[in-house]
Amino acid sequence: MKEEEEKFNNFTLWFTGLPSSGKSTIAKEVENELRRQGLQVENLDADGVRQNLHPDLGFTKEERGINNKRIGFISKLLTKNNVATIVAAVSPFKEYRQKAREMVEEEGQFYQIYVECPVDVCKERDPKGLYEKAEEGIIPNFTGVSHPFEEPEMSEYDLKVNTAELDPDSAVEKVVQFLSDTGIFSTVDEYTGLNESQEEEIKDRLRRLGYL
Repeated sequence: MKEEEEKFNNFTLWFTGLPSSGKSTIAKEVENELRRQGLQVENLDADGVRQNLHPDLGFTKEERGINNKRIGFISKLLTKNNVATIVAAVSPFKEYRQKAREMVEEEGQFYQIYVECPVDVCKERDPKGLYEKAEEGIIPNFTGVSHPFEEPEMSEYDLKVNTAELDPDSAVEKVVQFLSDTGIFSTVDEYTGLNESQEEEIKDRLRRLGYL
């Protein structure tokens, strides 16, 4: 049983994208699904990590890099100990996203999920008005306004979810299907309420009874 747990729990999902693109919303729902599947999960929201571990850090490229490296290191430790780890972080620079991947992959799987959303759409759905404050110069070094976001190339990410085209439920469903395809868990059929493993078990029983 221990080997099976290591096989399925030994990974990190790293959501990257512009502020207000929907990263945290999707990450939370994916966390809920992983828990329903019986996995031990830790959700590392980048803002929460920053506020609780190093509130002294600013938002220059170098300081963002430090924040990303620290989150990557925590993810590595959790992955090493078979805790399914979810990270929602703007992580605007390719070099630091790559560094996080390299650290985690020393212990398990790293899946980068690019939450794509045009900046204009992010501005419209911004619940805290951060984009407006950034444009007024109140918030410096704000990604998407006064600080760059290096869009992940196709070779860099494992899955892209466009939240301007997909509603939150559909975006989560796409991530869950991706996880199912990688073998992390089986999706549940909306009609039977059974996952693939449970369906196969029932089919095996029916075969043994001669019904199939």
